[in-house]
Amino acid sequence: MRVAILGASGTIGSQLVREALDRGHSVIAVVRRPEAAEGLPAAAEVRLADVDDPAALRAAVAGAEAVITALGGGASGRPQLVAEAAPVLLAELAAAGVPRLLVVGGAGSLEDEPGKQLVDSPEFPAAWRPGSLAQRDALDVYRAYQGPLEWTYLSPADVIEPGERTGSYELGEDRPVRDAAGNSRISVADYAVAMIDELEQPRFSGTRFTVGYA
Repeated sequence: MRVAILGASGTIGSQLVREALDRGHSVIAVVRRPEAAEGLPAAAEVRLADVDDPAALRAAVAGAEAVITALGGGASGRPQLVAEAAPVLLAELAAAGVPRLLVVGGAGSLEDEPGKQLVDSPEFPAAWRPGSLAQRDALDVYRAYQGPLEWTYLSPADVIEPGERTGSYELGEDRPVRDAAGNSRISVADYAVAMIDELEQPRFSGTRFTVGYA
């Protein structure tokens, strides 16, 4: 499959590039600046685009059978980027004839109890709140979408960090996956496994799901 990955130079984006290539997919790695492509596998086709330039974005994803967006604005001090990008992605990908969008989402909108999202808890880390609220806003945009694009939003576990690729994980929907000790975690590598699994065998079109270790 030919897949374009936005935010391909980031921690999660670069792992998605490697996982997709390792499985034999053709990857378009979309980055904002040429120097951001340093360190990406040579097998990836690098294209330049910024979500703030819809025409460039449309050109960058041309020919892709699916797009995975791993965009995030936290590092640049613009956490609301993911929410601002959501309607642009839906419009421009549909205009480019791309049928599917898979979204690297946030965990804050998961619910430990019905109607009680993690991000609204007093215990939720303050440093994570702006990005989590932006991700929640983005999810609302996707859920309200009525167009032809098939979207899927993958929330990670509470804690996602570099670690071993085990190839194993448990699936959830709107509640975090927790282990026997109550911890919710996933490695970046296994998150990428879950995303490319969904790319290859769609099970959550038009909805959100989550992954973690049980």
